[in-house]
Amino acid sequence: MFEIGGLLLITPAFVWLSGVPLVDSLGLLALIAAIAAVWNALYNTSFDWVEGRLTGRTADQRPALMRVVHASGFELGLLLVSLPVVMAWTGMSWLQALVADIGLAAAYVVYAYVFNLGYDRVFPVSQSA
Repeated sequence: MFEIGGLLLITPAFVWLSGVPLVDSLGLLALIAAIAAVWNALYNTSFDWVEGRLTGRTADQRPALMRVVHASGFELGLLLVSLPVVMAWTGMSWLQALVADIGLAAAYVVYAYVFNLGYDRVFPVSQSA
């Protein structure tokens, strides 16, 4: 549901701002979403394992600064993987692709915030005594 919503909301803006045709943009953003899903699993599993070994704590006990390091590392890694894909798919220069990729990441951060806020309101976690 998250990825479909993201594609429906973000693809039109990407088409408009980048000039990349709709079908090409949709394909590119779907591929980046798939890359992000795989990267998410690999990165989070690895980060949690290393952090646990080094600190003895679990991810739910992660302090705020380490959460910033974790999130920044995820986005940087995804950028390094997706940037060549954006360049190859669209024919953009590395600078154009970098700006587009950063714009996509920013759009997805805002979308994720709103999506998760709405999801948590519709499906709250019940607290047991």
